[in-house]
Amino acid sequence: MLKTRVTELFGIEHPVIQGGMIWTSGWKLAVAVARAGGLGLIGAGSMTPELLEEHLTKARSAAPDAPWGVNLPIFYDHAETMIDVMLRHGVRIVFTSGGTPRRFTARLKAAGCVVTHVCSTPTMARKCEEAGVDAVVVEGFEAGGHNGREELTTMVLVPQAVDRCGIPVIAAGGIHDGRSMAAAFALGAEGVQVGTRFAATAEASCHPAFKRAIVEAPDTATMLILRKLIPVRVIMNDWAVDMARAESDGASREELLERLGVKRSRRGMFEGDLAQGELEIGQAAGAITDLPPAGDVLSRMVLECEAVLARLGVMAQP
Repeated sequence: MLKTRVTELFGIEHPVIQGGMIWTSGWKLAVAVARAGGLGLIGAGSMTPELLEEHLTKARSAAPDAPWGVNLPIFYDHAETMIDVMLRHGVRIVFTSGGTPRRFTARLKAAGCVVTHVCSTPTMARKCEEAGVDAVVVEGFEAGGHNGREELTTMVLVPQAVDRCGIPVIAAGGIHDGRSMAAAFALGAEGVQVGTRFAATAEASCHPAFKRAIVEAPDTATMLILRKLIPVRVIMNDWAVDMARAESDGASREELLERLGVKRSRRGMFEGDLAQGELEIGQAAGAITDLPPAGDVLSRMVLECEAVLARLGVMAQP
């Protein structure tokens, strides 16, 4: 019953987008969400062009007609090659993030793609519209993974973006159940992008130990670190505490990069090193207590959201 411009734009039953998370959003998760009526996204940020091609092939075989797409951080060195792969495989729903949407939007639109960009301020949301995107995701400070330096929360970000944009606004950051989904609609959003809740599902491609860490995370488990590099929200394990201490002690950008090393997020999220790996997750982790199938997560969210909105007398009608 929740029909908005977002459901129409992507051809989906429910206005719920599964975030394209690194090491977590593979083809199995994207297909599971798509089959349940949402929009599934393959997270290309941790993939090589060859691996992305493999995931696209498997997703197309498993769900040729279901609505799924790709999230691509466009500041990556091989972003243009990734777009070549996506277009060759007929991907027509693309979410871009990190960097200016002007870089690839015109090319993607010319190829017939629906393009959405992820940003962290109302001003940037308006610039995304001017760049020609079809919709914008505004992601609050509560979200896991890389965040904007401005530290705007979802509560203040969404309504300001709605006021400044004529295109559909999709809310992200802290949204994990039907209540937070309903709150996003109350703020003016026409859809929600959900990451952390879908990371803790059966189909997510991240390591079982990382999923377990999400379920066991207390409400104060996460913190934003690496502000001198690219701010990222993580579970505070031994490595993250050491990084935060180094930042506090005045470590330079170069020193932080040396401590970060390479493949730190793979080590934590994909290989399951809970002590020395980078465990990117949002503040909503404190509310998650189970590891259900992704389809169950989506249906629970939608039913609860409809009940909340019906009780408040808006949008959803019995």
